Amino acid sequence: MNMFLALIVAAITYGTPLLFGTLGEILTEKSGNLNLGVEGIMFMGGAVGLGGVYYYEKAVGASANGYLAVIIAIACAFLAGAVASLIFSFLTITLRTNQNVTGLALAIFGTGIGQFVGEYMRVSEGGYISIGNALKGYFANSPFPAALRNIPVVGSLLFAHSIFFYLGILLAAVMFWYLGKTRSGLYLRAVGESPATADAAGINVTRNKYLATVIGGGISAVGGMVYITTIAGCVWNHEGLSGVGWLAVALVIFCMWRPMSAIWGSVLFGALMILYLRLVIPFIPTQLYKILPYVVTVIVLIVSSMRNNKDKQPPANLGLSYFREDR
Repeated sequence: MNMFLALIVAAITYGTPLLFGTLGEILTEKSGNLNLGVEGIMFMGGAVGLGGVYYYEKAVGASANGYLAVIIAIACAFLAGAVASLIFSFLTITLRTNQNVTGLALAIFGTGIGQFVGEYMRVSEGGYISIGNALKGYFANSPFPAALRNIPVVGSLLFAHSIFFYLGILLAAVMFWYLGKTRSGLYLRAVGESPATADAAGINVTRNKYLATVIGGGISAVGGMVYITTIAGCVWNHEGLSGVGWLAVALVIFCMWRPMSAIWGSVLFGALMILYLRLVIPFIPTQLYKILPYVVTVIVLIVSSMRNNKDKQPPANLGLSYFREDR
């Protein structure tokens, strides 16, 4: 039982960055934009978010406020992702470049920028970049009191996680409500399904695509910051985020573009990510464990395609540029 609980707790820890990356990409894809640059966006968010906290602590010293440090990290990471996604939006929405090619270019570009920023900070500071132990606790520890965390079984399952997991759940609920219960969310979904019809109905297609892509990219970048400040221990590692962004893109397909499904999907993927550390089978190579999330995604995609269920399909106009002249 203890091993099972430990696996769930670790799965939630590793799944939380995926949750933010997935939710951001779901919002982007609901507008019809396919941003394959999530890997690069999360790299940028991780480097810039950690840098924001590091220089904040360096400026104020021991008087640094932990809650303000968390806010600064979120804001810096979100801004980095938003700027990268704004470039992507300009190229794909305004200039109508191919979204697949542009997204792959952004993945390479963003990864390079993130690694450059991280290594520049490390070299300029003359050592590794890390924040103090006092601030680390605000990122990695649970915001709930010890009385709740120490409840047998329930405490470790519900109250022992970082503040970002609970923020991710709240964000998923807000996105579910926005996309399904509000007029602007309906407009956004209409743009992703049929921009020509939405345009004819008076919906501003360009504005909806820009807002969804920029905000979605910012959310995904926060996932990169969460990875660095929780899993990587608030220490910059230029290889630490490798592959997480691609897992987030796969998870979007796995959870069928549903924000609430991203919660349990991210926990499942988090478990698959660390399974090779918890369930060691001598004759199975580690590499086979690491491809399990992608294998599961492919299986789900095949099954959903065979069922031909419209509710489990991507937005009809996903990845296609909109030419108003063709309307």
